[in-house]
Formats: sequence, structure tokens, C-alpha cells
Amino acid sequence: MRTDLAVIGAGPAGLAAALAADRRGLRVALVDAAPEPGGQFYRQPAAGLRAEHPQVLHHQWRTWTRLRDRLATSSVRMLGEHHVWCVERTPDGPAVHALLGPDQREPAEVRAGAVLLATGGYETVLPFPGWTLPGVVTAGGAQAMLKGGLVVPGRTAVVAGTGPLLLPVATGLAAAGARVAALVESADPGRLLRHAGALAGKLPEGAGYAARLLRHRVPFLARHTVVRAHGGGGRLTGVTVAALDAHGRVRPGTERRLPCDTLAVSHGMLPHTDLAESLGCRLDGLAVAVDAEQRTDVPGVWAAGEATGIGGAALALAEGHIAGRSVAARSRGAVPDPGEWAPAARARARMRGYAAALDTVYAPPARWTDRVTDDTLVCRCEEVTAGTVREALALGAGDARTVKLLTRAGMGWCQGRMCEPAVAGLAGCEPTASRRPFARPVPLGVLAEQHEQHTERGPS
Repeated sequence: MRTDLAVIGAGPAGLAAALAADRRGLRVALVDAAPEPGGQFYRQPAAGLRAEHPQVLHHQWRTWTRLRDRLATSSVRMLGEHHVWCVERTPDGPAVHALLGPDQREPAEVRAGAVLLATGGYETVLPFPGWTLPGVVTAGGAQAMLKGGLVVPGRTAVVAGTGPLLLPVATGLAAAGARVAALVESADPGRLLRHAGALAGKLPEGAGYAARLLRHRVPFLARHTVVRAHGGGGRLTGVTVAALDAHGRVRPGTERRLPCDTLAVSHGMLPHTDLAESLGCRLDGLAVAVDAEQRTDVPGVWAAGEATGIGGAALALAEGHIAGRSVAARSRGAVPDPGEWAPAARARARMRGYAAALDTVYAPPARWTDRVTDDTLVCRCEEVTAGTVREALALGAGDARTVKLLTRAGMGWCQGRMCEPAVAGLAGCEPTASRRPFARPVPLGVLAEQHEQHTERGPS
């Protein structure tokens, strides 16, 4: 199909961008891997589950209903179950290549005058002994099960790691009937106090979560970490937690075991930049670099939301609105007037300030690698242990790429998305963006068919 704008990702940023561009006369296709819009933040239970009160699992429910109702009355074409694996630059504009349906074998193509990347982010989980046991899930995975399937992953849960995501996950599980044995946060609350001025606008939201934790009697263990997960009979039976000192080391004598059948763990989020990198977009650190209009440095390509830096739904909405208006103006050959989106720009600046402060507060413990035993799996796809990674470092490897060449860590199904932060941490270097040719695995038959089409059309 042909359209003026293809928006990839139907979360907050993609929805805001698609609606802004549609309102200004553009033909818009909203492309997403899920069957329905909403993304992870606005994930909804399937209609067949007949949820009577889905709003209890969300905050910002009114914002979602406004977006949903506006989308229903708009001309935006929603293309669900389109798993985008590549965006190709052609003389006629971007070509979005996707695989259809759950099987992801039938190809689809969307040609557009411009493309907006609202691809979101993905969770980071740093390894620890026992983290591969059944019953250990990501915090976002537990939240997705709750929002999308109306199920809790277990009866007794520990929520652990670091970052703002832990709060809604812990309170959501407790509200759904699970017993949350503890919320284990490695960050020092003193950091929040030092950034209280920058985070003043977030304090009411934080206070609300604190009240819900108290209401459900969820113990909050600050400056603590999970040292080990324990299992028996092929399932999780408990975790050992311990207090951390000011340098991120475990304080001797503070270990204690918490029985549980579920551990929801997260150590933050990373921007999803595969499509942007394959297009040649410049990155700013690990995020897609954009200007004040949310334009990348590649003509015809905009980006918004977590792909341009982790900052939450409110920031994503503001960035998406700005991007959609910019695309609409530029598509008509006009120079946009930033004054037309001034409120969104102010919200963007404010939310980026919050995000920067939260990044400082919720950094993972400095000495987390000390607690990773040699027999702990680091790369689950290729079954590479921390000991194997350390052997590669002893041979002279000094970065994640060299470790990958020596150990195969990062060569599996996820292509390093899950293990690269851990490998970089063990190597003592910062994670770097890895340019991957495709955003997801693609059947060889689809690649062969595309090659034949290119041959017939001639070189681009």
C-alpha cells in the first residue's frame, strides 16, 4: 500500500503522531506488531476476556480513552500484527517491510512519503545466580501478563531491581491479588532527596504509589538487591536479598531469604533503535538523535518516544504530537511554526528534565558484577557463562564485540539485546549500539522474494 506517513509503533508516541498528522490532512498508516493499538503502556486485555474494569490496571486511563476514541473517528489506517523487520530507503521514499500475523511468514510492504519511528524501548535485566529459573520474569513481562491476560505470574512475588517501573508493577500485582513479599530497590532514597527540586512534578505520583504499597502492606527494601534466586523441582522457590553499602557492595550479615514463586526483575530500559540504525540515523549515545522537530538526520525520517531516550508516556505523547505536526507541515513543503506546538514543547522539556534526574537516581549498583558467579549464564541464547566471558577478558578482549567473537555471546536469537549490557558490564565498558541489518528474524524465503523484486525493478 501507499501512504503519506507510516508510523511504526502504536504506543503513546505513535498514537499522538498519527492523530496529529491525520488531523492535518495526511494519509497515515499506523503499523504495530500487536493486534490492537496501545503499546506496552496502554496494553489492553483481549475482548474475549470480557474485562469489566480494565482501568484499575492503568493510570492515565482518561488519556488512553481520549486517544482511543480519536483514533476510532480518524482516517488513520491501523495495520495490526505487522512485525516490521526493515525500513528501506528508496528513491520514492521509505519502504516499510513487515511480516504478518503470529506466524510471521507472509510479507507485507508499506510505501510512504515519510516514516516516523515510535519503536519504544526494551528492558534490561542484569544477571545474577538463578536468574534463568522458571518463575523469574521481567517486570515489564509481569505487567504485560496482568494488563493483557488478566493473570498474575504467581501467588507470591518479589519485585526487584531498580527504576520507576518497579512501583506500578508491585502495586499492580498486589491489587490483582498476588502477595508481594517485598519491593527490592537497589537505589538509595537519598538520591531522590538530592534531586527533589528537579522531580517536584513527579512527587504526587510517587506519593500515590507509596500509599498503595502501604495499603497492600508491601515491604519496601531500599538499597537492597537480589543476591541469588533459589529453585527446586524446576521452579522458583525463593530469593536471597541483602543490603548494599554506599559503594554498591553487599553488607555482610544482611542476607535473608524470601520465599516466593515469582520474581519480577528489571534494571531499567534501553531505546529500541534497530530500525533507525539500519536506516543510517545518527545516535546520541544509545538513543536516536533528533532535532527540535523530532527529525533524524536522515531525510524523511522522524523519531519520537522511548527510541529517542527513555522518559515515560507523557514525554512520548509530547514528542509524538510535535513529530506528527512537523511531518504534516514538511510534507506540504512548508516550514513549521514551533509556536503552534509550544505547549507540547514545554511539556517535552519538563519531562526530559524528569528523565535525566531519574536516570541519575536509578543507576544500577556499581559493583553488581562482583555477585555474578562464574557458572551464571550471561547469554541465554548461546549458553555462555560469566566464567567464559571472563576467560575471554583474560585473553585480551576489552569490549563486548571482541567478547562476542571469542565466546558467541550475543550471536543468538535476540542478537545481544538481552545480554549485551551484561557483557559490557563484565568487560568494564559502556554498552554501545549494535547495528543489526534486521530488527527481527526473517525467513530466507522472504529475503529471496525481496531480492527477486529488486532485481526486476533494477537498482534503487
